Amino acid sequence: MKLKNILVVVKDIEKAKRFYHDLFGLNMALDNDGNMILTEGLVLQDEQIWKGFLGKDVIPESNSCELYFEEPDIEAFVEKLEELYPTIRYVNRLMTHSWGQKAIRFYDLDGNLIEVGTPMQT
Repeated sequence: MKLKNILVVVKDIEKAKRFYHDLFGLNMALDNDGNMILTEGLVLQDEQIWKGFLGKDVIPESNSCELYFEEPDIEAFVEKLEELYPTIRYVNRLMTHSWGQKAIRFYDLDGNLIEVGTPMQT
């Protein structure tokens, strides 16, 4: 068995598609009317469809998981984020962890938690 996709719930799939393209370079691979697969395996699902499947409300900013991206030029990424999405909600602005990795955490337009960090040395 292998993990195939990660799904996040969004209110406006077109805005979410633009957000993930603008910041992370993800492109649409498949559009199934409210269920959109982006490159790298990220799936955007319309909130109403998701609520129909679960029969429960979606809880934005639940902080129960995050999408993690790595970016060597994190300062340039932060500049792009601030320029394109100046009202974005931060959890942690750019910081340096005790182990030397730089990272930033923020919510996407729908309250899904995202972390961007510099690559970890292995």
